[in-house]
Amino acid sequence: MNFIDFATIYVKGGDGGDGCIAFLREKFRPKGGPSGGDGGRGGNVIIKTDNNLSTLKDLTYSKKYIAKKGNHGQGKNMHGKNGEDIIIKVPIGTLVKDLDTDEIIDDLKFKDSQCLVAKGGNGGFGNARFKTQRNTAPRHANKGQLGEKKKIELELKVLADIGLVGFPNAGKSTLISRISNAKPKIADYPFTTLVPNLGIVKYQDYKSFIVADIPGLIKGASKGKGLGIQFLKHIERTKVLVFLIDANSDNINKEYLTLLEELKKYSNDLLLKPRILLITKIETIQEKNINKNLPKGVDICKISSLANINLDSAINAMYQHLIE
Repeated sequence: MNFIDFATIYVKGGDGGDGCIAFLREKFRPKGGPSGGDGGRGGNVIIKTDNNLSTLKDLTYSKKYIAKKGNHGQGKNMHGKNGEDIIIKVPIGTLVKDLDTDEIIDDLKFKDSQCLVAKGGNGGFGNARFKTQRNTAPRHANKGQLGEKKKIELELKVLADIGLVGFPNAGKSTLISRISNAKPKIADYPFTTLVPNLGIVKYQDYKSFIVADIPGLIKGASKGKGLGIQFLKHIERTKVLVFLIDANSDNINKEYLTLLEELKKYSNDLLLKPRILLITKIETIQEKNINKNLPKGVDICKISSLANINLDSAINAMYQHLIE
């Protein structure tokens, strides 16, 4: 299944039904008073999170969502039926934005969160509403109001506790496959991961946290190079950043600083998050060579996902940073 994290849709609330002009005409009341009922309210358009969805793919097939109109009022003071609401289901973590005003309508971060994006129009008043002592037989009624219409932008940002950050082929997918229930595609070439993968990591007996494997970054990612902007937005909501750098790197410190710089260019807030550095693939190089050019001021853990070296230490470090 393709991962779709962006969609634009048109939404319109239903129009309200018109009020009715009518008078009672009964056997013993040939000239009864006004009896026109009100029109029904138009349906609303509502966006709601669904725990079973993981992409916005369904919204790429249908671009227009128009709620039902309210029914018109009728005689004998019968009000029109309200139009049915439309509920659009999206994954948890969807940002809802009004394209016309550029305002964020809501950030749907929780299960069963919902927001009203297009309100249905109110129904018009029937002529019974306009009866007064001076005007006992009003002959006018209101038209129903038009429903709101908007162009909506939906953007999905994955929700995870830990975000894995690194250059392509740094070992992120292999790590998440070993420490969690995620089953990402793994191969020995760059850009194997093209969509975020989420995995649940069990810690001790009853604790767990969610890790996101973000597709590999390259220099210039903050400017969109290598689809960097699309990838970087998925780590905005993570609480802890875990950097992965191949132990065979010519200069581990330089790669680490390059990754930091790309995050800073995208959003300075990312540098405020706690971070850990994992030196990966240590089974492929001698220990003395790994200790060259290591960064300062960051917790470092040397691991091998394939050889299962220090993975428990890495999980423990993630959890400790998370609770702190």
